[in-house]
Amino acid sequence: MRPASRQPRHLIAALVGTAMLAGCADDAGDGRPKPKPETMTARVATPGAANGKAPLTLARISTKSGEILILEPDGSVTTMALDSPEGQDAFAVTEADLMALNANLDLDLGAGVAPALPPRQTAQEKALEEFAARTQPALPAWAAGTELDPEDFLGARVASLGPEGSSDLVEVTAALRKGVDADIAFSYATCALAGWAKRNGAPYGRHVRTLQDTRDGKLMIGAAFTLSDGKPMGLRVMETEETLRECKARGIPAA
Repeated sequence: MRPASRQPRHLIAALVGTAMLAGCADDAGDGRPKPKPETMTARVATPGAANGKAPLTLARISTKSGEILILEPDGSVTTMALDSPEGQDAFAVTEADLMALNANLDLDLGAGVAPALPPRQTAQEKALEEFAARTQPALPAWAAGTELDPEDFLGARVASLGPEGSSDLVEVTAALRKGVDADIAFSYATCALAGWAKRNGAPYGRHVRTLQDTRDGKLMIGAAFTLSDGKPMGLRVMETEETLRECKARGIPAA
């Protein structure tokens, strides 16, 4: 950008056919490239007009003599050498020239190239969001008006599925009276696990699977969980203290 003291006379707005200067246009019929034209035409904006509007005028540039022929607004023609100070000024661009061209072409040069786009969600974030939408509470929701009968709960025990109790994978076996709702039965097994986990210092349990069977007139539930010190990823996770409070609120034994 030139200093403000050397304001150029002209601003090139568009130059048509510059690729032809290198003689790379369509080949001639005999296979040879066409010769470059003797002159090229450019549109020039001349700043300083009224109301800040820079009228466009024409300039012809000689490709052989290195001269610029500028058609002035009054109809006169100005000739100058391309490598002269005047010729270089004709192609210089200042901020004032850009603004004049902006006003002439009705462009908004102050606006950004593209509007700010919202941040894109990564594949991992999307997967975690979908996973969170599928998670369930430790105790299933019950139908409104559900009432419990203490005699429905016939005992539960927790056993490790590893050799000599070395595994974090445990199974809760709970017995209930036949006909008890499946959600209540699973809640009973989860509460039994929560009571056992508190006694054994296990803060979390992740549900793995649940089996259900009827044996000797009883409903038998076999629910497997993995225990951990930190909250695990899972569709249904038991947090020991929170689950015990919920069990007490619902009236489910956890012993």
